[in-house]
Amino acid sequence: MQKMTSAYANKLLKSLEEDKMFWANKEETSKTYVAALNEEPVIPEYDYSEVAKTINDIDEKIAKIKHAINLANATAKLRVGSEIMSVDTILVRMAQLNKRKNILDIMRKQLPKERLEQRSFTARNAVPEYRYINYDLELIKSEYEKVSEKIMEMQMALDIYNQTVTFDVEID
Repeated sequence: MQKMTSAYANKLLKSLEEDKMFWANKEETSKTYVAALNEEPVIPEYDYSEVAKTINDIDEKIAKIKHAINLANATAKLRVGSEIMSVDTILVRMAQLNKRKNILDIMRKQLPKERLEQRSFTARNAVPEYRYINYDLELIKSEYEKVSEKIMEMQMALDIYNQTVTFDVEID
């Protein structure tokens, strides 16, 4: 049993993924070789059992670490402004709010009135058309700021949690 923070666990996961990639690349380059009929082959060092066991061991560690992170995220409660939320709920809400923020960002950049381009050759003498916004631009700007602030509050709570709160991970 090992205690670690979420930040450390994620760095460990990255390191394990890099190790796994090393072994997968080693297998890819060593599992076959080419030799001409009239030459002594240069056979790369390769032991399937060793490579398979190593990759399997790495995968088991990754699964255990991710499980421990998931458990911690589901059970840890954080204060975000006036609310108490689990880490996994914060992560879901942040994704939702980021999508909403992107929409609001596009809306707040719209001009109240915009002339549309005439693309047709025959439309030279056509009456110009305009696109108008159908919302209160100041309200959208205000909503954008509120959503941005909420995301920032959530991110700050997560940053503190990720750096300070430890949980148990059952790895060798």
